[in-house]
Amino acid sequence: MFNKILVANRGEIAVRVIRACRELGVKTVAIYSEVDADSLHVQYADESYCVGLADPSQSYLKIDKIIEVAKKSKCEAVHPGYGFLSQIPAFAKACEENGMEFIGPSSETLRKMSSKVEARRTAVKAGVSAIPGSIEHARSVDEAVEIAEHVGFPVLVKAVYGGGGKGMRLVMNKKEMRQALELTASEAENSFGRREIYVEKFLPRARHIEFQLLADKHGRIIHLGERECSLQRRYQKLIEETPSMFMTEKLRKEMGKAAVKIAGAVDYVNAGTVEFLVDQEGHYYFLEMNTRLQVEHLITEMVTGLDIVKAQIKIAAGQKLECKQSSIIMRGHAINCRINAEDPFNNFMPSPGVVSKLQLPGGPGVRVDSHLYIGYSISVFYDPLIAKLAVWGTNRGEAIQRMKNALNEFVVAGVKTTIPFHKKIMEDEQFLKGDIHINFVDEKIEKLMPKQVLEEEEAAAIIAVLADYVERSETRAVIPKREYKAVSLWRLAGRTRRLSKAL
Repeated sequence: MFNKILVANRGEIAVRVIRACRELGVKTVAIYSEVDADSLHVQYADESYCVGLADPSQSYLKIDKIIEVAKKSKCEAVHPGYGFLSQIPAFAKACEENGMEFIGPSSETLRKMSSKVEARRTAVKAGVSAIPGSIEHARSVDEAVEIAEHVGFPVLVKAVYGGGGKGMRLVMNKKEMRQALELTASEAENSFGRREIYVEKFLPRARHIEFQLLADKHGRIIHLGERECSLQRRYQKLIEETPSMFMTEKLRKEMGKAAVKIAGAVDYVNAGTVEFLVDQEGHYYFLEMNTRLQVEHLITEMVTGLDIVKAQIKIAAGQKLECKQSSIIMRGHAINCRINAEDPFNNFMPSPGVVSKLQLPGGPGVRVDSHLYIGYSISVFYDPLIAKLAVWGTNRGEAIQRMKNALNEFVVAGVKTTIPFHKKIMEDEQFLKGDIHINFVDEKIEKLMPKQVLEEEEAAAIIAVLADYVERSETRAVIPKREYKAVSLWRLAGRTRRLSKAL
C-alpha cells in the first residue's frame, strides 16, 4: 500500500478521497487555490500546498505545478477525483513519467477513450451497438448533413472531446444544421481546446443507464450493477438511482457483460463507467465511457456494500480485486440528489455566498457527502455542487420516502440551493411510477419550478459578482486564450440575458 497520496482536486470529492485514505492508513497531501485556503479538504489533509490563483487554469489545472508539489511532498500516487484533470491523458502521462501512480487508467487508455468517435469504434469492435451516427469526426458541413440525413433527424451534434453535457446541440432539421455545427464547434474549442464534432441519432424518451466497473492489474474486470441517470437538465445529471426500475435481470446481465467487454478491449484498469442509452423497447446503445470515478458512485456503494474509492487505491497499489462477479449482490434501493448552489426558481441561476446556517439530515440509510460548514464561502470560480445527498431503503418506495424526509431536514442558509427542486421531483406522480427518460425534466421544468421575478437585491448581488470577476480578470496576469476559456464558467452560462432584463 502507498504511504502518501496527493489528492488533485477540491471540495467534497477531495474530502471523500482523504477519508478513504485515512481508513487505509495512507497519508494525504491536499492542493488548493488562493480562495480555497480555508476549505475542508485542506483542513483534513496531512499536508497542504497552494498551487495558484482562484481561476482553475491557474491552479487545479496546472499540471507542472501539481507534479512539482507531489514530488516535493514525496507522494507515491495521485488521485484525480473527478472533473479537472481526471480524464486528461497528459496528466496521467506526467505522473507516469515522474514515477508516481495515477489512480485511474493509463494515459494510453485515457487517450483512446477521450475521443468519443474512437470510443464508439472500440465498442463496435467489441460487438456492442453504438448509437447510429459518425464513426469519424465530421470534416465538413456537407458531410455532417449527409450523416444526419442517413440516420434521420433529429440528431445530436456533439464535441468529439466533450463531456459534462457541454458541446452538444439538438438539431431538428437540415436548416438548423449549419448554425448548430458552428455553435457546437466553438463551444467545444472554448471548453476543451478542440473543434472536432460528430453526429449521432437523437433517441427521444430514452433512458440513460450506466454500469459501474472495477478492473485490476491482473486481468479481472467486474461490474457493480447499473445506475439510472435519466433525470437530467440540459444533459447535466441531477438525480441518480440504483437499481433502475426499467431493468430486468436478463437485461442487466447482458448490458453488464457488454460493459465489461468494452473495458477489456482497451485493457482498462481501475474504476470506470460505461454509459448506455436504452430505448423504450429495451434496445441499448453504447454512449460513452467515463474513465474516472463518478459523482454518483456512492449509491452503488450503498447497495453493494463496497467502497469504490478504497478499491481504486488498492487496485493502483497492485492488489487484486477482493470479489468476483458472482459475489456482487445489489441489496435494496438507493437514490442520490445533487445539491447545487443554484436558484431553481430563476433558471438555476448560480448562488455564491457565505453559508450562515447548516443543518444536515441524518438517520438510518442517509448519507451526505459535502465540504460545507458554517462560514464557508461558496466561490463563483467553481462548479456549483455543494453536497450529495444519498439514501438507501429496502425498496424504492422506502428510499423515496426517506429522501423526502432528508430533504426536509436539509437546511442551508446564506445561499439558494436546488433542494426545492428535488422535493418537487420526489412528489411527481410520473417519477413515483418510475416512468422517466432523459427529457423528463426539460419537459416538466416550467411546471415543477415556476419562475419568480428577480428581486432588486438579487440583481444587485449578481452585478457585484460579475463586476468583481471582470475586475479580477482585467488585473490578473495574462492567461493564454485557449487555457482561459477552458475554465468552468457555470456562473456565467446562460445568465447574461437574464441579467440584462434585471438591469
